[in-house]
Amino acid sequence: MEQVHLNMPLSNMQLELLKLFSRNLDETDLMALKRMMVKYLAQKATKLADEVWDEKKWTEKDMDDLLNTHEHSPYNPK
Repeated sequence: MEQVHLNMPLSNMQLELLKLFSRNLDETDLMALKRMMVKYLAQKATKLADEVWDEKKWTEKDMDDLLNTHEHSPYNPK
């Protein structure tokens, strides 16, 4: 396999995916793989959020308070 040099470095995941998918996939397989990756990343994000929740000993009330807090910068039309 020929080495390609790019101006911007690729992540280890990008390199592995390029090696793995050096052939064309049909649309069904491509969509299935995309769904698997999204599901994996969503599960990972949920696990991390659960860890923070447990670490901070948050309750449902804390979550409601977070959801109803309006912390944003004032509108500046300049």
